[in-house]
Amino acid sequence: VFKMGDNKQQQTRTKRIFVNDVDGYSSKHIAKFLSTCVEGESSEEAEGTVASPRYGAAFQVVGTVSSASREKSDFLLEQYTSPTRDRLLQCLLACDVVVYNISESATQQQVEEATWALKALHNEMENFKSRKIFILVSTVMTWAMTKPRNQDETDVLITEGEFRRRRPHPRFRNHNDLEKLVFTLAKGKKSKLIGYVVASGLQYGKGENLFHYFFKISWFMQFPKVPLFGEGTNHVPMIHVYDLGGVIQNIIELKPKSKYILAVDDSKYTLEDIIKQVSFQPEELECLSIDLSLDAFIIKDSFNLNWISEAGMVENMENIVEDYKETRQLLPIRIFLVGPPAVGKSSVAQKLCHHYKIHHIKIKDIIEEKIAQLVSGRRIIFVSQTDLFISHCCRVARGNYAGQLADHLVFDILQEKLSSKPCRNQGFVLDGFPKTYEQAKLIFSGELIYEDLESQDPMSKRPHVLALNASDYFLTKRVQGLPESVAEQLRYTNDEFVPRLTRYRQLSGAEETLLDYFDQLEIHPEHIGTVSTDDPDYTDIMKKITEMVGVPRNFGLSPEEQDEEYRKKEEERKQKLAAEAAERKRQKEAALAEMAAQYEEWQKNLSEVKRQEYKMLEARCLPLRNYLMKYVMPSLTEAMLECCKIKPEDSVDFLVFTQQTYEYVIHLKPVIAYSCSYCILSFVFTG
Repeated sequence: VFKMGDNKQQQTRTKRIFVNDVDGYSSKHIAKFLSTCVEGESSEEAEGTVASPRYGAAFQVVGTVSSASREKSDFLLEQYTSPTRDRLLQCLLACDVVVYNISESATQQQVEEATWALKALHNEMENFKSRKIFILVSTVMTWAMTKPRNQDETDVLITEGEFRRRRPHPRFRNHNDLEKLVFTLAKGKKSKLIGYVVASGLQYGKGENLFHYFFKISWFMQFPKVPLFGEGTNHVPMIHVYDLGGVIQNIIELKPKSKYILAVDDSKYTLEDIIKQVSFQPEELECLSIDLSLDAFIIKDSFNLNWISEAGMVENMENIVEDYKETRQLLPIRIFLVGPPAVGKSSVAQKLCHHYKIHHIKIKDIIEEKIAQLVSGRRIIFVSQTDLFISHCCRVARGNYAGQLADHLVFDILQEKLSSKPCRNQGFVLDGFPKTYEQAKLIFSGELIYEDLESQDPMSKRPHVLALNASDYFLTKRVQGLPESVAEQLRYTNDEFVPRLTRYRQLSGAEETLLDYFDQLEIHPEHIGTVSTDDPDYTDIMKKITEMVGVPRNFGLSPEEQDEEYRKKEEERKQKLAAEAAERKRQKEAALAEMAAQYEEWQKNLSEVKRQEYKMLEARCLPLRNYLMKYVMPSLTEAMLECCKIKPEDSVDFLVFTQQTYEYVIHLKPVIAYSCSYCILSFVFTG
């Protein structure tokens, strides 16, 4: 990085920083913060710009991740997936600053790796070309059992100057031992390895981790109150995760004399105060039970720290909630589904609600829900409605609400429902209502629609108006195919359905239609297509809608849910590969078996051909054999017996020219006769 000043170029070496486990909540945001820092600039000045991890930043950040499924983060210069110890050591030696974050977990694995890294760097210290900084980000849980010097004074603050008196929580003794090891190995004026310990408060912000459970419960409105564990009177030391990144930045740039630094904000709130503003897992509850009042004077007096949340979580809850919603992509999805009767609006709405985890709003259901609130047992509870409203509600309770309830009362109930926290938080599908231009104008004349038009991200928050359609013939046939009881329940009998369909077609052809109203608001309706018998499960319809609306944005997955999702996908991938390998093996075995069967069949056919050929030759040789046995063999046998008695020198000539034999072989050609006699005699005398 070159800086211009007084017409001279001065080269400033960019520091290379290592951060472990950058796929975790704390390390990820620390690394992201450091990657955006510009040397000499405050965190507030640099907050608006995202510097490249390679150029323009004071720090180049590298880090390890535990899973190969994680995509490379754009704020990292290099990323190492589960490296070996040798590979990891080479990475550490190439860095100017090593940040080991063990603040998030009480497990032994992170502590063991950090201990090994510290010892390995200490052993290689003589080979360092320049000084290196080792920063251990620990946790205030190593102070959990610390008592004030004067226990009678309950309001006394404990400072980092008393760090030698700290007493850890039983499950964080290994963290405390590692803190002591940092001071033992990385000390001395001439040492090339400088060590710092940062005791971090419980971290919050940027989508939350420890407090994610409380935010999630508050978001979904699952309980009347957010649950509070314990009495809630304990003071919880905390810090915004980006403020923790600012503390680390100041340590790197200022190199303070004090090696032990408390990183907590100025808040002195209890757990009950925090949970009230928000309105764990068992091992996380131990962190929330901490009761300490700490005073971090070093970061106040010595550091140039521009706080994100100096006053703490309670005072900045509004900004933290907005940050939480932005980080978790908690953007409500609002869908208005319109179309003719019996086109399948309710079926499609149910599928959309299941896919996006949002609320299905039907006029009949919300009116019945309102009646349940108004009527409790035999007593009628008046909220803010008139006697006329109550009388109409009684008729609605009997299911006869069509035309009985005034439009403005229906609109009031609908406005109240759509403005409720569940609908505003998660979103909804409004099923088949409104039906006319006038109804839409009355319902959406308030802030429900217009606040979305002012959004900086209109495509993610604006409502979606989806129009289904089908031919009258198709709709009529569909209704006629329903059981009578179902048709009566849905008001699809012939006497009711035909007028409803006619009314819908008339409204669709009016001068000002329902869809025209949304067009005027620049919320342009999407015509999904025509429903047909070829797609009874609405597969094509759902595919088109989800492509238009986008991915679910109701609630981001927690790290545990992400790991579980990855585990399932990885298991499915392995099963798919195993199935493909098994199928290839089966096909190969089947091909080999088929080849073996074909070879066996060929061998069988070959044997049959040879057998038939032998039989044919046998049949052809039979006349000659009979002739030889009848006319040649008797005389030849006598001649052979005679030859055996005389034993001439040339037995063949003797046999051929013997008088008795000559009479019978004269009929044969001389060559054939000679050859036959020679073969027979050779067999007899030579075996």
